[in-house]
Amino acid sequence: MPALFAPRALLPDGWASDVRITVEEGRITGVAPEAEVVAGDRVLGRCALLPAPSNLHSHAFQRAMAGMTERRGPAADSFWTWRRLMYRFLDVLTPDEIEAIAGLVYVEMLEAGYAAVAEFHYLHHAPGGTPYADPAELSHRIVAAAEATGIGLTLLPVLYTWGGADRTPLAGGQLRFGNDLDAFLALHQRAGAGLARDGRLGAAPHSLRASTPDDIRALLAAVPDGPMHIHAAEQVQEVEQVSAWLGARPVDFLLDAVGLGPRWCLIHATQMTAAETARLAASGAVAGLCPITESNLGDGIFDGARYRAAGGAFGIGSDSNVRIALGEELRTLEYSQRLRDRARNVLAEPEASVGRTLYDAAVAGSARALGRDAGALRPGALADIVAIDVDDPVLMALSDDALLDGWIFAADDRVVRDVWSAGRHVVRDGRHVARDAVEARYRAALRGVLARL
Repeated sequence: MPALFAPRALLPDGWASDVRITVEEGRITGVAPEAEVVAGDRVLGRCALLPAPSNLHSHAFQRAMAGMTERRGPAADSFWTWRRLMYRFLDVLTPDEIEAIAGLVYVEMLEAGYAAVAEFHYLHHAPGGTPYADPAELSHRIVAAAEATGIGLTLLPVLYTWGGADRTPLAGGQLRFGNDLDAFLALHQRAGAGLARDGRLGAAPHSLRASTPDDIRALLAAVPDGPMHIHAAEQVQEVEQVSAWLGARPVDFLLDAVGLGPRWCLIHATQMTAAETARLAASGAVAGLCPITESNLGDGIFDGARYRAAGGAFGIGSDSNVRIALGEELRTLEYSQRLRDRARNVLAEPEASVGRTLYDAAVAGSARALGRDAGALRPGALADIVAIDVDDPVLMALSDDALLDGWIFAADDRVVRDVWSAGRHVVRDGRHVARDAVEARYRAALRGVLARL
């Protein structure tokens, strides 16, 4: 690909001017500030270049039901009533439709500024729980959607064995998720076929509700490398159920009985004590925060101020994909802290930019959570790069760290002009290069889904 040249870029040691970045085989080979344009360079005259973050938590298929669950039922609504509606929706999806939905989701993520995604993939079987001839059929559909759109993929096949704490049997929509450990390991062995060279294969015990401690430990032994993600402490009812079964709160239990470290990412963790928060921060695991979904589902507020003060790492994800908006995820995270504490600029150190603080942390944490060699514009790293339009009316009066403040708190993802994922130039002038074809396939798939609901 041609070298990139931009008037401003955020490098590991800070902002720099007239930066020229060279890329070969998907990786950055050179970063030169105060450089001159060379013939053939791609000159991004109105843009600043940033390391592009990864989306560390997605259930792609849920995007197609966005807006369908915002009508109040006859009684109080909650995560648990939303989940029943989600099961009904997924029970009609075919492999072709799942691939088509994922394709549009990944286009939207790239257009929002994400370069990669961790797909927490628990939809494995046909309706009713019958395995496909290839048990990894639906994993292959996720890989195909990533390949078609050019997004970097960390695939996380999910071990989902039980319907609730204390080995409640699977039922209804959950039957499409279910595998015992042996069946899951056979699926996992096949799931990564076709991953791009920058792709990663990890694994994910769904939660302490859906997998036993013994199986989680056995999974760790059987899959000794790669990212390991788990839902933990999302809802008060979940904490109560797990505590009654295992005699400890979920995060405490995972720390003490399973062992957490840098390969782990705990999704949500919105229901932790102060002690759990500090312990999780010290473990080296990443907190996988999904502020838009956590707001939509009423999960609660992550204790970001305490966690950050303890040195904890975090990244962001779009989870249910009810809305895919990179800047809004970070804004919602900060605003939740402000509303709880009745304060401003909570997650930054004194005299520091909140936007820069949030962005730097999310870029670094998401790269770790995906096991992706990215997160900085440095030689050797994957060329995950986003260009933002500094001449946008919202950003034109701002510079350097204030550009990130403006994107996150005053603009939206329309300021994203170009995105490269491992050097693949997938978004140009704000639009994905394959949007028309991907969107047409999605529309045809959704018409079929709606006809069967």
